[in-house]
Amino acid sequence: MSLILLLVACLLTCLGQIAQKYAVESWRGQPSSWAQKLRSPWLWLALVSLGLGLLVWLLVLQRLEVGIAYPMLSLNFVLITLVARFLFHETIDRRHWLGVVLVIGGVALLGQHA
Repeated sequence: MSLILLLVACLLTCLGQIAQKYAVESWRGQPSSWAQKLRSPWLWLALVSLGLGLLVWLLVLQRLEVGIAYPMLSLNFVLITLVARFLFHETIDRRHWLGVVLVIGGVALLGQHA
């Protein structure tokens, strides 16, 4: 159950990051006031996702040692890299992909202790 909660926390955090990206992209090149920006559904999705992610994270910390749980959040690095590449069509170089592979290996090692 702890690992499922950890995965949910990661997914909610990633969703929040993606929604933030969409929010700022929608503001690009458009002069708008803060009041208009605060009406962005992407901004609200980001806030809700990150807020729920925080609450789930608190549940994770009740069940796992922080020394195990926190490094496993590096899965966000992997997920956001995949989103950047395939959703936002950003270029990812070889060193970055190597980092992704190393993070996956580290998470796999830590997952054996959880």
